[in-house]
Amino acid sequence: MDFEAVVRSRRMCRDFLDRPVPRSTVEGIIDVARRAPSAGHAQGREFLVLEGDETSRLWDLALPAGDRSSFRWPGLLEAPVLVLPTVSQKAYLRRYSQPDKAGSGLGESAESWRVPYWYVDGGCAVMTMLLAACAAGLGALFFGLFDNEQAVAEGLGIPPEHQPLGVVALGYPASETPSRSTARQRPALEELIHRGEW
Repeated sequence: MDFEAVVRSRRMCRDFLDRPVPRSTVEGIIDVARRAPSAGHAQGREFLVLEGDETSRLWDLALPAGDRSSFRWPGLLEAPVLVLPTVSQKAYLRRYSQPDKAGSGLGESAESWRVPYWYVDGGCAVMTMLLAACAAGLGALFFGLFDNEQAVAEGLGIPPEHQPLGVVALGYPASETPSRSTARQRPALEELIHRGEW
């Protein structure tokens, strides 16, 4: 599948088959994701992978058993792989304190960054994972942890320096049921492009 076809066919999948994904496929997706852009080549991203029965550890922390019967997407609970991409603000501060970057002043504190690039680069890695999953014939979904972020991070032993961005569920799609949000139309290209000035 060529790149444009991957981008146009990628959808968020919320219904997975209970079918294992080969570890080499998962590692290939993460290998591609680690090649996403990284400011100053800081490489402040790491990935926690839960496979098979390990995925229940996340659900026990993020979606208590009593809430599962009314959960809108029960097929999401079947995802055989859950990947928690994390970012380290400190990795960027360390990198921008090194001699070749120190002149930028960005190594002094997080407040020095008008745009916190650890989140930008983390988003690039997540998008790359979603596209790589599509190219590999898998379904994928990125979802947030919201109020459960700290409980999940502590429960899964994620060091305080690494902030989870959310979760990428990977697996073989059970259905192609689109989200209700897909009914919203995309803006026309001419509405989004501003040439010369706004």
